[in-house]
Amino acid sequence: MLILAGAPIGRPGDASPRLREVLGAADVIAAEDTRRLRRLASDLDVALTGRIVSYYDANESARAEELVEALIQGQDVVVITDAGMPGVSDPGYRLTRLAVEAGIAVTALPGPSAVTTALAVSGLPSDRFCFEGFPPRKPGERARRFAAMAAEERTMVFFEAPHRLHACLEAMAEAFGPDRPAAVCRELTKTYEEVRRGGLGELAAWAAGEVRGEITLVVGGREPDLTPPSLDDLVGEVARLEASGVPRKNAIADVARAAGVPKRDVYNAVHAV
Repeated sequence: MLILAGAPIGRPGDASPRLREVLGAADVIAAEDTRRLRRLASDLDVALTGRIVSYYDANESARAEELVEALIQGQDVVVITDAGMPGVSDPGYRLTRLAVEAGIAVTALPGPSAVTTALAVSGLPSDRFCFEGFPPRKPGERARRFAAMAAEERTMVFFEAPHRLHACLEAMAEAFGPDRPAAVCRELTKTYEEVRRGGLGELAAWAAGEVRGEITLVVGGREPDLTPPSLDDLVGEVARLEASGVPRKNAIADVARAAGVPKRDVYNAVHAV
């Protein structure tokens, strides 16, 4: 069986008794960082008796084939990352896909997740949300991604590196508006946990200083506009997306979907102008 094990995102005490049991009994443990695994096992007072292999971004594709062979031979393989659930912006997806294709049983050992933890403490709507992982690093790609998401009504959750946080928040404020509510969640569950809430513009100004630690961003979705948009408004929105680098065909489709109007109507209005 392939077991995807959720690891504590900060405090070892958040680990479940089942995680201790599984780590101690596994035939093979594939760890994103073998040193962190051993440190976690020591904190949990668990003796690791299985074979330990590294499983991280750079070797994920090659190592997945090897691990599938171990599974086919009848060994239980546990995948564990530095923190949170494997496969969520961490290694695990490729191995899971190969295991499923090979007919191998796959299960998950639930554990803490920075995504849902940040969402819960943000104070923003949590009934509908989407996870967007890490935004693009290059400014142009990042601006285009955010421009395409400006009409998203669900709460959005992102990961970001601390040294890119200021630029990311500035780009969000430009695309979503400086008053869009958001929360910067830093070092969740750890000693120096901090949650900053406010408008994107305000948070961008705060992040201009030095910010350290693991960062999870939660951004409120666009408030639904109950007034039906005019075709002139939709043409203007298509033009704005095009100016940010979105191809016209995609911009028309995105605007029509967000407005709930037929794509043909938007297409005709754009080309009439």
